[in-house]
Amino acid sequence: MKIGMFTSGYQRNPLEDCFIDAKRFGYDYIELWGGRPHAFAPDLKAGDISLVRGLIDKYEMPVRGYTPEHNAYPYNFMIGSEAQRRDAVEYLKLSMDMAKEMGADFTLMSPANAGYYATAREIWERLIQTMRELTDHAEKIGHKIVLEALTPYESNVCKSANDLAEVFRQVNSPCLVGMCDIVPPYVQHESIMAYFDKLGEKMYHMHVIDSDGSSDTHIMPGEGNLPLPELMQELKERDYQGTATIELVTSYINEPRLYARRAIRNLRAMME
Repeated sequence: MKIGMFTSGYQRNPLEDCFIDAKRFGYDYIELWGGRPHAFAPDLKAGDISLVRGLIDKYEMPVRGYTPEHNAYPYNFMIGSEAQRRDAVEYLKLSMDMAKEMGADFTLMSPANAGYYATAREIWERLIQTMRELTDHAEKIGHKIVLEALTPYESNVCKSANDLAEVFRQVNSPCLVGMCDIVPPYVQHESIMAYFDKLGEKMYHMHVIDSDGSSDTHIMPGEGNLPLPELMQELKERDYQGTATIELVTSYINEPRLYARRAIRNLRAMME
């Protein structure tokens, strides 16, 4: 299992710090957060892609996944007018183009909250329409979309392994795969390992972090309530050979370098 660094928590630091630290702390790859000031897709298109590719080469640290910011500000393809939805779709198509250009294997997408007045039918029709449009583009450029389920604190759209499986049933493409951020199933009393059984070959990626069990807060591995050592053993026995990003987000933004070091040290110890 390859362990990745998520760069969102470094957004107050220079982007180069992410590559420096991923290399010296022993991460296998970077999952690049696509928000300003670091790697916003329009900025990449305007020339910053060369800076990212330069850092990849300089530190011999690949970007395996690109995660554009699209959960509310200013893009959310699940809410607002049709013009706003189309704008978000075009932004995510550009994000895939930039991910492909930097050598990333996938672009990660997570359907955000559809608002309080959308019906279940409206939510599902909008989700499937959008994923079909995005998947068509992924197929054209030869790139993968990794679809993520969120917690009910974050979204009312796609929140479980069953939801992901239904998307894959309706949008049948080898370029559309799924993942498990282990916090959503944990806070909903859903089985983490059931993702592997329900998604099968579509189970492609993971976000590994700890949880308090009652919120969407992402906690340092080993400092929450999740039985992470036992989960690592299960993954080993199942021979999971995919990627797992330690998704430290903004809870540790004041000292990302210190916490990024602790996070991989803790997780490596559990894996052993």
